[in-house]
Amino acid sequence: MPEIQNPILKGFNPDPSILRVGDDYYIATSTFEWFPGVQIHHSRDLINWRLLTRPLIRASQLNMLGDPDSCGIWAPCLSHDGDQFYLIYTDVKRYGRTSVGGAAGASLRDFHNYMVTAKTIDGEWSDPIYMNSSGFDPSLFHDDDGRKWFVNMLWDHRPGQNRFAGIVAQEYSRNEKKLTGERVNIFSGTALGLTEAPHLYKRDGWYYLLTAEGGTAWGHAVTMARSRNVLGPYELHPDTTIITARSRPDAPLQRAGHADLVETQDGETYIVYLCGRPLKNRGRCTLGRETAIQKMQWRDGWLYTEGEAGLPQLTTPAPKLTAHPFAPTPERDDFDSATLAIDFQWLRTPYPETIFSLTARPGHLRLYGRETIGSVFTQALVARRQQAHSYSAETLLDFEPAHFQQAAG
Repeated sequence: MPEIQNPILKGFNPDPSILRVGDDYYIATSTFEWFPGVQIHHSRDLINWRLLTRPLIRASQLNMLGDPDSCGIWAPCLSHDGDQFYLIYTDVKRYGRTSVGGAAGASLRDFHNYMVTAKTIDGEWSDPIYMNSSGFDPSLFHDDDGRKWFVNMLWDHRPGQNRFAGIVAQEYSRNEKKLTGERVNIFSGTALGLTEAPHLYKRDGWYYLLTAEGGTAWGHAVTMARSRNVLGPYELHPDTTIITARSRPDAPLQRAGHADLVETQDGETYIVYLCGRPLKNRGRCTLGRETAIQKMQWRDGWLYTEGEAGLPQLTTPAPKLTAHPFAPTPERDDFDSATLAIDFQWLRTPYPETIFSLTARPGHLRLYGRETIGSVFTQALVARRQQAHSYSAETLLDFEPAHFQQAAG
């Protein structure tokens, strides 16, 4: 039986949101302060994946100038309602404690949630619709009665309060293009705490709520609850968690959490989740948070992993789909095109012409000196992901500084 090798999206590809439309599968992942925003990957067999597009490409859609390190685009959610694609995401403008006088003990942070839409996934996406700023990890659920529900984790900035204050839901009006009605806290989380990453599903009359808990380090976990009503109350899964490596430091895949579900054409259920491949003894995950996939099974109205109970696996059975490999991504780039290869991104700015050019000197990537390393505004850095622990890379640098204050590398 064919198997899928994990992780399926190697290197920096966290917070996966998976979607099937017909015979095509798509996964959206976070890009943080890297531009263009959001990576959308494509597959037809869940084994082979290619980077298809990055939808947030215009200044009118995304401007991260000034966004701190590790802020920017968090946790995109990709969905389709039979008519168009929806992409929900957070642009994090500040994530840290405040030093403002009179606000001691508060945790004032800025999470702005938006929606963009498109008729075709690799076409032009709309300008964003502002949704709210009450927390992060938003997602959109399309109910079978035609109603749409917007959910996100709720951030409580007040001193002495639980920062992760539960999962809230509010109806979205497609006609009015805004949230309507009352905001309802539908789930307060479990004893693991740090409840985030909500996704809603409906199956056999039950609403299922998938969340991440325990924080995005070694204690990360995927939890599940269900209810007969979309607004709750929700009862917990008998095991609370459905995937976690929190008690298994020997597992090759760690930090498993922030998950999403998809059903194949044959009715098989798979889960995608972020993970890390640490160095020995739970050392650093030097490749960043990656995306893995696992086959699941339903028993007595609840979801369970196949194989070793609740543990992330390096391999999982492949679905009964025709193999569909893609041409490998070229490893060499001579910068002989007028556009940058899709593997590359740059930091924050929606105005790439201010930091690099592929036409000023054909066959070269010209970088224009801007601000220093560490700047959160206009830093001329163009890069691509590391996807293996061991590899060789080289480039040719042509640099003629006029004085000691000019630097390149």
